[in-house]
Amino acid sequence: MEQMKQRVGQKFEALYGAGATFYASPGRINLIGEHTDYNAGFVFPGAVDKGVVVAIRPSEGDVCRLFALDLDEECTFALKEEEKPAPSWAHYVFGVAREMQKRGATIGAFDAVFSGNVPLGAGMSSSAALESAFAFALNELNACGFDRFELARIGQSTEHNYCGVKCGIMDQFASVFGKKGCLMRLDCRSMEFAYYPFDPQEYKLVLLDTRVKHQLTGSPYNDRRLSCERVAKVLGRDFLRGATMEELEALRPSISEEDFKRARYVIGEEQRVMAVCEALERGDYERVGRTMYETHWGLSRDYEVSCEELDFLAGVAAECGVAGSRMMGGGFGGCTINLVKESLYADFVATAKRRFAERYGHEPQVYEVAISDGSRRL
Repeated sequence: MEQMKQRVGQKFEALYGAGATFYASPGRINLIGEHTDYNAGFVFPGAVDKGVVVAIRPSEGDVCRLFALDLDEECTFALKEEEKPAPSWAHYVFGVAREMQKRGATIGAFDAVFSGNVPLGAGMSSSAALESAFAFALNELNACGFDRFELARIGQSTEHNYCGVKCGIMDQFASVFGKKGCLMRLDCRSMEFAYYPFDPQEYKLVLLDTRVKHQLTGSPYNDRRLSCERVAKVLGRDFLRGATMEELEALRPSISEEDFKRARYVIGEEQRVMAVCEALERGDYERVGRTMYETHWGLSRDYEVSCEELDFLAGVAAECGVAGSRMMGGGFGGCTINLVKESLYADFVATAKRRFAERYGHEPQVYEVAISDGSRRL
């Protein structure tokens, strides 16, 4: 972050002069709890040591000047709905300011430069990091008084209303509430959350990015969501949250095999999140890892959102003695997240890169991550 801060600060001074304040927000990983948010279940994210850094200063007049350092592009706009900027990257910042205004805040014009090092397309939520950095900065600079939960909701509303993505709240929540050395269990029904210590002394977290994204016909995410809703309705529930395997088995003759498999994964995943919480409290990282494998193969075989490349990497991880590995994110490509003993790390990464390249013609991208703090002033 320090290197980014220097680069952003130098560009700000060259463009707009002195007097900037610096803010940062991170990307995130999700250790376990995949496709559970829209089932009112639990997710288990953590902020990472990659994110977005913003240099910002209030300005006179009513025009904002915004420079994206990584794109080498500038954009100007007023904070009025009809002044929505043309570049899609600016929608994340404009949307945050407008969502704050809709909630009654007075947001003054500003000059800002930003840069990020969250890998794009790796499922680490670079957009949430950008939204959260500006939400935190504008909240403080304009003395709006929004609490951190409202800042996360502002980022989520920005995605919905200005970026066309009907996301849940996990990404913005993790970016805003992140805490070094801790993961967070978020209840997507009640919005209650708790920090769990995650400071493995002999293990590393590493993401292996397949660098593929399979385009599927139809609406694969919507189809799975509808499966869950159908089963919940037959169970007399609003969501699958809280349903048991016994209840599901009793329904099996009356629902499709596809709906049964989707629900079996979701109900099992709720149990796996709880198992990981207990394991972390005991410092049992091997149990955490075994549960990650269970999640991966549940996502692959029951929820059917994995792909050949992700399954291959999870298999290589198991063969190399890696404690835990699973696909992370929506699926059909992207990353595996791996919990690796330090003594096995170098051999695993080298083996995975070599064997993946032999089969698929290119190496996976490797991202080592550490659990870090959330939105803050630098």
